[in-house]
Amino acid sequence: METILKKDKGITLIELLVALVISGLLIAAAYRIFIGQQKTYVVQEQVVDMQQNVRAAINRMVTELRMSGFGNVSMVLPVTFTTGTFNNVLNLNTPTAGALTIVSAVGGTSTLTMEGGVGQTQVVVSTLKDGQGNDLFDTVNRRYISVGGLDSHMITSIDSGTKIITLNGPLTFYHPVGTPVYTIRALSYQVAVVSGIRTLLRDENLGDGAQPQADNIEDLQFTYLDSSGNPFATPADIRIIRVSLTARAERQDPDLNNGDGYRRRQIASNIHLKNMGITP
Repeated sequence: METILKKDKGITLIELLVALVISGLLIAAAYRIFIGQQKTYVVQEQVVDMQQNVRAAINRMVTELRMSGFGNVSMVLPVTFTTGTFNNVLNLNTPTAGALTIVSAVGGTSTLTMEGGVGQTQVVVSTLKDGQGNDLFDTVNRRYISVGGLDSHMITSIDSGTKIITLNGPLTFYHPVGTPVYTIRALSYQVAVVSGIRTLLRDENLGDGAQPQADNIEDLQFTYLDSSGNPFATPADIRIIRVSLTARAERQDPDLNNGDGYRRRQIASNIHLKNMGITP
């Protein structure tokens, strides 16, 4: 009986090397794709954060600037706080060049619990505190109030027991029970460097200092126009404020060849001032 032995064949060294080379190329290609997608994701995330940052900042600013002068605040101008004196509804380049400070009745609100008649120098309000227990009114930085958005006066004294507020002058309009009573504030917007980062700051001029609103805000520009849209710098004649806000990404994009490698977004808005030039 004849036995036939078959020789088993294996992988040659050359075949193994070829397979390793091909596998290495595939892994390298997959790694490059992964790195590219990761970089794209990081860049897109930065752009989204930057856009959300600048939109949130400008939305609040637009809302507050549009209310410039609300409350017939011209009755109490100039207003003085611990941070300084503001002579106009719109205070250009205040507290520093390029900044803007507005005066408006945009503070916390209470209501009248007794009607306020023409000639009265006292009003009775529902509360002297806000929802967090902070004072709505005082005789220092919260001493200017607007009753019903029509009568603006300075507070001379407050009786915390009866909630009676004594004013420095008589009411010129009749105000029924439930009429809102606003605090008049001076709101300042500017861009300054905070911990090495250019930051949009908002200051209510209550003594707490300027508070950061958005990081990596590279530039803030105000352009002042009259009712016809012509550039105008006299505060009393300004009817439109064009705000331009430029935000910059937090980190450089290595694939961006122009400039310094930072991605930027700019948002501009024309704000029509509803309360300027209105006489009750």
